[in-house]
Amino acid sequence: MSEQTLRYYEHQAAAFVLDTRDVDMSPLYARFLTHLSAEARILDAGCGSGRDARVFADRGYLVTAFDASPTMAKVAEAYLQAPVAVLRLQEVAWDQMFDGIWACASLLHVPRAELKDVMRRLGRALTPGGILYASFKYGQAEEMRNGRHFTDLDESGLADLLAQTGIFVEMETWVTADRRPGRESESWLNTLLRLSAGP
Repeated sequence: MSEQTLRYYEHQAAAFVLDTRDVDMSPLYARFLTHLSAEARILDAGCGSGRDARVFADRGYLVTAFDASPTMAKVAEAYLQAPVAVLRLQEVAWDQMFDGIWACASLLHVPRAELKDVMRRLGRALTPGGILYASFKYGQAEEMRNGRHFTDLDESGLADLLAQTGIFVEMETWVTADRRPGRESESWLNTLLRLSAGP
């Protein structure tokens, strides 16, 4: 996450929570969780308000959450009633700790040139055969928009990234409309990946 993007979340945390916490993500949860056993260990990588981590914890999964923004991490910690680390995706250093990683609208803030390394870090954090869910704004652009850095991906961009990374098997990729009211015209690329080899 760039310093400018980090400042955005530091200053806009309250508004971001209002905009995102009550969004119904259940169709995405269902596609992710079907591949995990009960009480699986899940890493919420870039947890924002803590919305998704709380759902996973309430369903009995063992959840670890982090966010790059200290303010967002405090908000999520209060919501989850559990520790939330302040960490950037580029700093992930766990080794075979998690059965699943949930990276919902977080990898999209990583510069394209750094995505390969971040993906390999996430792969290293997964147990053998572990599952990664990730979502990106749909497209090919890399630019600053409304005070934040975005790296968009489409199917060809994802294929290139997976080829560069070399450790994930693509299980399923699909496009959805934004689930926030009034933003249904915005599209998201969703992907489920399985770790196939050690990073």
